[in-house]
Amino acid sequence: MLACGAANTAKLLLISASDEHPNGLANASDQVGRNYMFHNSQAVLALSHDENPTVFQKTLGLNDFYFAGKGHDYPLGNIQMVGKSQAPMYRGEKPVQTRLAPHWTLERIARHAVDFWLSTEDLPRPENRVTVDGDGKLTLAYTATNETPKKQLHKQLGSMLESLRMEPDHLFHRFAYMKNDIPVAGVAHQAGTCRMGSDPETSVVDRDCRAHEVDNLYVVDTSVFPSIGAVNPALTAMANSLRVGDHLLERLGARAEVASASV
Repeated sequence: MLACGAANTAKLLLISASDEHPNGLANASDQVGRNYMFHNSQAVLALSHDENPTVFQKTLGLNDFYFAGKGHDYPLGNIQMVGKSQAPMYRGEKPVQTRLAPHWTLERIARHAVDFWLSTEDLPRPENRVTVDGDGKLTLAYTATNETPKKQLHKQLGSMLESLRMEPDHLFHRFAYMKNDIPVAGVAHQAGTCRMGSDPETSVVDRDCRAHEVDNLYVVDTSVFPSIGAVNPALTAMANSLRVGDHLLERLGARAEVASASV
């Protein structure tokens, strides 16, 4: 049972090459490591006319723009809150730009700050992939996808601010008039490098997450996702693991019955 995360699951399979599996374990399809995805994410901040005393801010979110419609021919994504920003964070993130700012100004911004996290779906591309060299060094080749919905989701949030008693049409990266795109170095959600499918030519594992080529090898992390969607994937990964666990219990039970009958 393999569950090391999309990047390291792929790495482990790729470095497990042998005479029987020269391209890496379970990689006759050359799909291991390909279709790497992580969420197109943006962290932005708006200033409320009223003070924002919220402590557990990240408990709120909405999916009103998750699907196509409402004037858009394609899905935009998920808008959720992110942990409440505090004045010392501004110093840490932008020490040069904030070195002359009095601390009370940063405190005032923090009291009125409402912090948002925008997630748009990243698309699977075979060229976005994890590779490993002879020394075991992992390299990620990645080009961003789906930029238009990402920009539109940011624009959609901006258009709503005045109705939310916030400064209209201004989303800040903490203190600056800019949004903060989260690069691949800040990835928390990753998927796709051992995609699930019914065709062994285009996928690594079957619908039960069993490797097409290796009967007793299962992959149960987010690397099996054929798409990543635009919401946090943890609950989906947990649900799928429970589903695969039930499958394995049934399979092992059936084997035990056969073994008992043969005895």
